Amino acid sequence: MNSEFKVIKDHDKKFIKIKCPDCGNEEITYVRGSTEVKCSVCGSTLAKPSGGKYMIRGEITGTFE
Repeated sequence: MNSEFKVIKDHDKKFIKIKCPDCGNEEITYVRGSTEVKCSVCGSTLAKPSGGKYMIRGEITGTFE
C-alpha cells in the first residue's frame, strides 16, 4: 500500500470533495466506490477502491448528502 493514500473513515454523508495535491483541482465522488477516481485536470489518481471504501490521496474539502 502506498503511504500517501489513506483510508477515509466512515462519513454520514454520501459524497466527498477531494482536492488534488498536484494541481489543486477538486473532484466530487461517492464515499463508497468501486472505481479509481482521477483528477480531470492533471490525471493523477485521487482515490482507489479498497474493500468498499476509498483510499484517498489529497484533502477532503467538503461533504454532501
